[in-house]
Order: sequence, then C-alpha cells, then structure tokens
Amino acid sequence: MALGAATVPPLSLAERHLLEAASREAACGPSAALVSRVRDAIAAGYDPLGEAFCMLRPPAARRGLGATFTPTDVVGSMLAWAERHGRPVRVVDPGAGSGRFIVGAGRIFKDAQLVAVELDPLSALLTRASACTSGLASRAMVLLDDYRSVVLPRASGPTLFVGNPPYVRHHDIERPWKQWLTHVASRRGLSASQRSGMHVHFFLATLEHACPGDYGAFITAAEWLDVNYGSLVRQLFLDGLGGTAIHVLDPSQRPFPDAASTAAITCFQVGSHAPLPTMRRIERASGLGLLEDGPGIERKVLEASPRWTILTRPARELPTGFVELGELCRVRRGQVTGANDFWIAGPHAGRLPGCLTYPAVTRAKELFRAGSFLEDHSQLRRVIDLPADLSSLPAEYLEIVEELLHHGRARGVDKGYVARHRRAWWSVGLHEPAPILATYMARRAPAFVRNLVGARHINIAHGIYPRERLPEAQLDALAAHLAATTSVAQGRTYAGGLTKFEPREMERLPVPAPCSLVPTETL
Repeated sequence: MALGAATVPPLSLAERHLLEAASREAACGPSAALVSRVRDAIAAGYDPLGEAFCMLRPPAARRGLGATFTPTDVVGSMLAWAERHGRPVRVVDPGAGSGRFIVGAGRIFKDAQLVAVELDPLSALLTRASACTSGLASRAMVLLDDYRSVVLPRASGPTLFVGNPPYVRHHDIERPWKQWLTHVASRRGLSASQRSGMHVHFFLATLEHACPGDYGAFITAAEWLDVNYGSLVRQLFLDGLGGTAIHVLDPSQRPFPDAASTAAITCFQVGSHAPLPTMRRIERASGLGLLEDGPGIERKVLEASPRWTILTRPARELPTGFVELGELCRVRRGQVTGANDFWIAGPHAGRLPGCLTYPAVTRAKELFRAGSFLEDHSQLRRVIDLPADLSSLPAEYLEIVEELLHHGRARGVDKGYVARHRRAWWSVGLHEPAPILATYMARRAPAFVRNLVGARHINIAHGIYPRERLPEAQLDALAAHLAATTSVAQGRTYAGGLTKFEPREMERLPVPAPCSLVPTETL
C-alpha cells in the first residue's frame, strides 16, 4: 500500500477470476509457507511473480501491450554496465513489467530514487510487491501511466534510464500517439515515420525526459538498425541521446524466451558525442559479459550507412569461385497493387477480357507449395493490369473496363495512397515475369522457384532477373543452389519470428560463378 497499490484500477473480470481461484487453492494449503517461499525467492534475486504472470498471461495475451520479459542474466549485464558508468540519483524504467530492472537497480544503487512506469495494472502490482519485499518501498515509486506522457520532475543529479521498452507494431498504436511521434520529432528537427514501432516512441520519449549527463541502456528489438522507420533512432543515437555502444544478439539464441526475434542493447550518454561508438554481434546471450567489448565505428560510416546490422558482421571473403548474387542478377520486389481485394480478379471482374488479367503469385505459400519449379499456373489467381492509356484498348473492351472502374471508384480504390501516387490509378504496372521467384518474409528460409510458366508477382515475393542472359540449365542450378544454402540467419528477424530479406540483402547471397553452376558440357 505504501507503494500506491490503492491507485490501481480494477482488474478485468477474467483476471479477478484467476486470482480468486489462486486464493482458494492457496487457502487449502500451507499459505504461510507459500508466501515465505516467494519472499525468499525474491530476496535471492529471482522473479517468481513475473514467472507466474507469464503463465497467467501467455505470450499472445501479452502481445497487445508489448510485454516481453527480459532474462535475468541480461538484466544483470545491463545493470553491471550502468554501475561502471555512473552513480545515478534516480533510476527510471520506462516499461517495468514485473520489476526486474527496477528491483535489481535498487539493490545496486543504494541511495537512488526508483521510478517504474507501467501501463498494465497487474504488472504494476507485481512490481510494487517485488519492490516492497526487497525493502525498497521508501524510495520506490510505481507509476501506472504511459511513459510518453508521464511527468518526471528534474532530478538533482544524473538519471539512469534502463529497461526493455514494449514492442508493439505500428498497426496497434493509436493515431494520436503516431501524431505525437511525428510532432515531437519535427520539433527537434528530425523526421519520423508513423509506421514506427513502440520502442521508437520510447527512445524519443527518453530524450524528452532526459538532461545532459543522464545515461542509459535499453534492450529492444533490433530491427531499428536496418528498417526505414528506424532512421529516427539512428539519428537519436548519433545526435541527442549520445549513443556509445550497440550489442546485437543473434536471433538463434532466442534472447527473449517467448519471442523469436533479434535483440539489441543500446547504451547511451545523453549529450555526449562519442567519436567511435562501438558495435558488436553476440552469438550467445551468455557472451554479453560486461557490455564493453566491440570495435569502434567512425561516425561518418554510421551516418552514411542506411543499415547498421551489416556493420556488426566481419568483412566476408567469398569462397574461391563464388560471387554475390547481385553480380549476376538484380532482385526486385513485386508490384504493390494498393488494393489486393480489387485488383486480384474475382467475381467483380467476370466480364473482363482474359488478356487484361495475368496469372500471378499472390501468396507466399504458392511458392512454398510449388517446390523447385512453378510449372502450372492454373491454381494461381489472376491480377488485373490495365494500360495507363485506356484509349489503346479495343473499342469493345472500353465499356467493360469503364464498368469495372466505376465499381472501383464506388469502393474508394482510386482514393488509396498507392492509387493516388500512380500515373493512372487503374494501372497496377506488374513487372515482367522473373525467371526465378523468391519468398522474402516467413518463419523459415526463403523458397527459390524457377518460374517456368511466366507468372507475374506482387509484393509478397521478389523476382530475380539476370543482368545478362543465362541459359536455362544455369538458371535451374542457380535456383537450386539458393534454395539449398540460404538460411534465416542471412536475413533480418523481427519480433514474432518473421525473417525478412530486402532486395539488396538477397543480392549479397554468395552463389557460384556462372561457369561453376553446371558442368560445361551441359551449357
């Protein structure tokens, strides 16, 4: 109660039922012994309440709030780094969860004020309970609030910002908060995308709360290092937050037990200007250590690079006889229709002549199902692709096309973002058939499929186009080599376990030189 438990809003009906059931079960057994065991576990540095919470709410139920709990050994490494780099008078955890960071910090920094911010009432209760049990009640404050809007008074000395900001995709972020992001970034002379995930919001909010001399370490999904919307964090790292180091954890190590994603620990000293920020790739979570080691990278290199993950990998020497795929082929993402439910032909396009629709790969599973060769287009859907100049159509087609476009306007297809930015809203502009088609986003390695039927593709697949003509046998061998050797580790992994290959990343895949693709006598 001293930590403010009375201010927590009522729990949901489902949560009350679960807690009542737990209380009834405890009443039938040695409840005093149970409480004693939980207290002892907290005192020993464990988080039994957080473990129980994760069982009470499985990952799917926690995903809406981006609640992914950090392993205690990772928490320990981050707090050990903080201890070596300062003596804060205040510690702020922007997304406290069950209190692992704030309780751990309270044990290390004996005189620091502790501020945990948490939006979930049940998590806030767990943090309060762990803090109180750990003897931190007199200097801990758990705020049930949104970190972006919370008011933090000016501290009398440096503040440590440490924790695991929630991972929420932009689809689940309310529009007013997206507007907050762009407005605050613009006020600082920076650009921000409303497609940013929640962790990007929290980096910016930290700079809003911080003062020069404050410092911190956040563990987040690592995608901000490479994706377009992550450019805001990259700008903040270089100017404002004062980034000093980035430690990228390999996704194969599952840094978060209930989320298959990469993770990055970002260390910063607000207002500083490190001439050589360090970056390193960690193959095993147990190798985090003291968060110190890593090669320095010149700021001008970081400023010039649109993707940073590649900077954590050692320069790769291609095996003898190998080249990068991009030397042989260009990789091109499929066309965006802007409204698949309209441009993928259905009953609404029943009267449209067949020459105005094209068999196309519109779902990744069509390539996975095809195996090595796409040899039958009868199971593919057809995509409508009209010429930009409708006057080029035969007169007997015009009435049918106008009827279709009238239907599209009634559905607002012409008002969509993609349609408004095309030369003619009705002309999708499908690419020419690619000899090899590849999936680029899945929870498995990409499929590479020889396109023997001349199918087009939309933006669920990449097309691989030879820069110079390659014989059919070499195309077959190239696709087979890519399918056999490409792994998820060569792409980028997002929270949720999706692995993605951007066109330029796919072009970096090593492949045999053309003369080595097939025996000479078969050429």
